[in-house]
Amino acid sequence: MAYLALFHWGWLLASVFVGFAMGWISVVHRGQGLSRPALQWGAALVVVLVVVSIFRLLPGRFGYALDLGLMMVVAYLAGCLVGAWLRHLVVSRTPRAG
Repeated sequence: MAYLALFHWGWLLASVFVGFAMGWISVVHRGQGLSRPALQWGAALVVVLVVVSIFRLLPGRFGYALDLGLMMVVAYLAGCLVGAWLRHLVVSRTPRAG
């Protein structure tokens, strides 16, 4: 993983920036979201992919791509979280006490 981070730092940084931009420009949608079975299937898929990555069950190029893809998704989600949080701080319409 450290090799991936050092070799593909540009792609990971780009994932963070794209995630930050998406978090910043996204509008909060108060919809119903995903159903419980869809969330369970999604969580199970994520767990399976992480287990496959940790135990290196997928050899060669496909395992390398899986590791890089998981790292990029985590970087993207971290950027989304920071972007949405900063937008909330900057654009919030509720007055702060103080």
